[in-house]
Amino acid sequence: MTEPVAGRIPQVAGELIATRRVGAYQHMTFVAPGIAELARPGQFVAFAVGGQTSANLLRRCFSIHRVSPSGTYGGTVEVVVAAKGPGTQWLAALRPHDGVDIVGPLGRAFPLPKEPVPCVLVGGGYGSAPLFWLATQLRERGCPVEMVLGAASEDRLFGVVEARRSAGAVTVTTDDGSVGTRGWVSDVLPEVIRRSGSAVVYGCGPMGMLESITRVAGAEGAVAQVAVEESMACGIGVCMTCVMPVTGNDGVTRMVRSCVEGPIFRGDRIRWESFESGWGRVPADAVGAPARGGH
Repeated sequence: MTEPVAGRIPQVAGELIATRRVGAYQHMTFVAPGIAELARPGQFVAFAVGGQTSANLLRRCFSIHRVSPSGTYGGTVEVVVAAKGPGTQWLAALRPHDGVDIVGPLGRAFPLPKEPVPCVLVGGGYGSAPLFWLATQLRERGCPVEMVLGAASEDRLFGVVEARRSAGAVTVTTDDGSVGTRGWVSDVLPEVIRRSGSAVVYGCGPMGMLESITRVAGAEGAVAQVAVEESMACGIGVCMTCVMPVTGNDGVTRMVRSCVEGPIFRGDRIRWESFESGWGRVPADAVGAPARGGH
């Protein structure tokens, strides 16, 4: 049954129909009618986690890997889970036919170019999950697509085989050199942008990686569109745990909710320096920033 959340976002009683281990992650497919039909690449879903006697107050949010609006069981949503804390461990341990409450699709989708321009898609770890669906839509618009996938080690990469089906070329990096080029995605990205002539760089992964690809894209004359995922809780803009400083078209910096105004932002609009000492420190020149040195 579907119910409205925050006025219009579906909340459904989902059912897990498939789950499998992929390297360090769990790839999970849920029946989620009403969500699958509305979702677009870059949006995410929020799961209620825990059983009847162990439920967590806050949901866990995951980028949508792929959707199937129709199928044997109805519309399905696929996510990739890294089991780290109690909430994600509970979710990853679900078995087929287990139920879970799902809200989505949430957030803003990746903007798509109006013209068929070359694009590079960069994923860090399981942050690559939403990029394959994005690649499909870009190629349907005539955009040549290359992908760069990076992780600390081979088991923390996600989707290398799928990337080779989704993109014209794939470059892989690992911090430890266990597969592909030893180093970071930012080490190989300049050459990939130049070779492909890409005008847009899409990224999803850790904040440090997103900052580095924004810097590289700018230096190479490309625009970075990045998906931020850290510190989301409710997913609908109520809890305010995911606020971050972003500069608007008017040049004014405001603290915005990454789950509502994002999770996709132009990389050059994010005030990256505010993350050096933690999540989303308020810059002194942001609207509503505390007065410094006043009474």
